[in-house]
Amino acid sequence: MSDYRDIQTAVRVEKLRIWFAWLAGTIIILIAARAVRNIDVVNTVVQVLGVIAFALLSVTAVRMINALNRQAAAKRREVLGDM
Repeated sequence: MSDYRDIQTAVRVEKLRIWFAWLAGTIIILIAARAVRNIDVVNTVVQVLGVIAFALLSVTAVRMINALNRQAAAKRREVLGDM
C-alpha cells in the first residue's frame, strides 16, 4: 500500500505544479495587459494575444492533467494488481 500512497502524493504534487504554472502565466498576462492599458493600438493587440495565451495555457494545463491522470491510473492498477 505504500506504493499506492506514493503515487497519490506524486500525482497531487504534479497537479499543484501544473496549476501553479497556469496561475503564474495568467498573472503575467494580466500584468502585461495592465502595463500597456493606456496605449490604444498596443493595448488591443496585447488583449487579443492575452486571450489567445490564456486559452492555450488552459488547454495545455487540462491536457497535462488528463495525461497525468491516465498515467496514474495505469500505475495504480499495476500496484493494486488490477491488470
